Amino acid sequence: MSETCSAGPHPRLAAPLRLGPVTLRNRVVFSAHLTNFAEDGLPTAQHAAYYAARAGGGAGLIVSEEHTVHPTDRPYEKLIRGYDPAVVPGYRRITDAVHARGGRIFAQLNHNGAQGCGMYTGLPLWAPSAVPDPLFREVPKALEEHEIRDLVEGYARVAEHCRAGGFDGVELQCSQASIVRQFLSPGTNLRTDRYGGPLRNRARFLLEVVGALRAAVGSDLVVGVRLSGHDGTDGGITLDDAVAVAAMIEDSGHVDYLNTSIGVATETLHLIEASMATPHGYALFVPDAIRRRVRLPVVGVGRFTTPAQAEAALAEGRCDLVGVVRGQIADPDFAAKALAGDDEAVRPCLGCNQECIGRVGLGRWIGCVENPRAGREAQLLPDPAVPGRRVLVVGGGPAGLRAAATAAQRGHRVTLCERTPALGGQIRTAATAPGRGELAGMVDSLEVECRRAGVDVRIGVHVDAAFVQEHRPDAVVVATGARPRRPDWAGDTALVVDVRDVLDGRVSPQGDVLVVDDLGFHQATSVAALLAGRDAAVTVCTAGMIVGQDLGLTLDMEDWTRRAHAEGIAQLTDTLVTAVTETGGRLDVALWHHPTAVAHTRTVDAVVVATHQAPVDDLWVALRDSAFHVVRIGDAVTPRRAHAAIVEGERAAVGL
Repeated sequence: MSETCSAGPHPRLAAPLRLGPVTLRNRVVFSAHLTNFAEDGLPTAQHAAYYAARAGGGAGLIVSEEHTVHPTDRPYEKLIRGYDPAVVPGYRRITDAVHARGGRIFAQLNHNGAQGCGMYTGLPLWAPSAVPDPLFREVPKALEEHEIRDLVEGYARVAEHCRAGGFDGVELQCSQASIVRQFLSPGTNLRTDRYGGPLRNRARFLLEVVGALRAAVGSDLVVGVRLSGHDGTDGGITLDDAVAVAAMIEDSGHVDYLNTSIGVATETLHLIEASMATPHGYALFVPDAIRRRVRLPVVGVGRFTTPAQAEAALAEGRCDLVGVVRGQIADPDFAAKALAGDDEAVRPCLGCNQECIGRVGLGRWIGCVENPRAGREAQLLPDPAVPGRRVLVVGGGPAGLRAAATAAQRGHRVTLCERTPALGGQIRTAATAPGRGELAGMVDSLEVECRRAGVDVRIGVHVDAAFVQEHRPDAVVVATGARPRRPDWAGDTALVVDVRDVLDGRVSPQGDVLVVDDLGFHQATSVAALLAGRDAAVTVCTAGMIVGQDLGLTLDMEDWTRRAHAEGIAQLTDTLVTAVTETGGRLDVALWHHPTAVAHTRTVDAVVVATHQAPVDDLWVALRDSAFHVVRIGDAVTPRRAHAAIVEGERAAVGL
């Protein structure tokens, strides 16, 4: 293992590293993660384009998503059947594409064990013991020894397919969601035979698998292991366990590097793909401890969103390589920009989890709230219909900024006008909430893109039909956003306000405050936390079964629940507000519990509503029948979340 540092702004990140027979060009790793690109169990052209984009962007190592090693394992629909020989041509397409761009790619091999379901296979789940996973709640079949041997052979068979498919190495998954992790964990391995009991026995299956992998791939491919360093569950794998297992793996002589992980991909998933509320580098204690015990190169993970954070982890000796997944989903050129010292140009991952984790959790292919090309890399963009057009973009929120940047990058002459004194729209407002500050990175990076692409940005400029007639652009993109819409029950009392009024600092409710959550996302929970931090007595009311119901998709529910408990925020569910009456400077709020049809009244000092908005479409209405080429995007069409704004901004610019 070489410790030589390269010259440049991030010398440790740029330094090559030898893993067994393979030399990596730098220390940036695009670690394994689910994409949902597979079709009928086979890799696709989109897989090849996706990984090739990160190889072209400079990543030193790419580890593909998991390839299942046995027909008993299919926890989700779009899993790659690594045991099927039909995968080999798709493998070759992926590896050829990565190698053509100077990258190295390993394949991750896995069996999910009890962390799955029998819905797709019609077969019992396999596991070391008959312990159901807390999420899937399906009792697995405890493996018999002949089935263990069959499974070991399955890992070797898939490794042979990977070798034939041109991969540079294989990585054994024994963290997050893995039958190997379940063998290692005393909470899921209750066996009394030679595969259970003491840690060395529980590690026997792992060691048999790595021996079989090495025999299958020979000495000219890399073999790695991804270890769980801390499950975060009762009876799970501890850091001491992980360090001891790492030493056993090194002593086997079959493995070239160790990757690391934290959390379990069902019970403690929020630890694996931590949201922006979690500090950067939060999981570095795992590779740090393992690296102190072994000589093998160790990969560290833990929400690295900037090159400086990754460089610091290496400089501090916490790890030998740095796993940057969401950062390279957001910006495929993360590594190249970092090594060129162009940190300002890196589009930082926000840790919002909306279109990566939240999307794949719904069975959809992976995307990114900031990067409209993520998950669409195989779709080629057309040339501009008319090059060099004069384009006026009205509105400096995420939709307008994305449209302006993309249009300018495609050769158009773009002017962007924003009515307010600052760019960013509602994203700037949302970023003022507790734990949501990294949202500002979206519009900050878009501003950088616009500036570098030559967009003429004009702040504090109101655009109406007369402005357009005077300037006569070739095309107008209307991205004027949305405005709060007052609920019908609110009347005209000043004691009912919108979340945007609170976050923008126009009002600061005190005393007993009722926050009404009609949207089920961060709007209500963010303002509730803000007001509770100002010593208000806050209750969040929702017609849904839980407050902030969509926070579960983005793995923010655990943080909200802890925060609500710590701040004393009450939660009132299945309840509608039907009317308010102002009496003596307070509000009597009529509430209706819809499951029981019971009505009651609550007296508070103020009500803050997180409810649906209305599009600001006056300019669109004024121009839609004119001779100008006009397109409207984002919330000006209808209010939605940020990803719709980014995608429509890109689409509008590409269509010019």
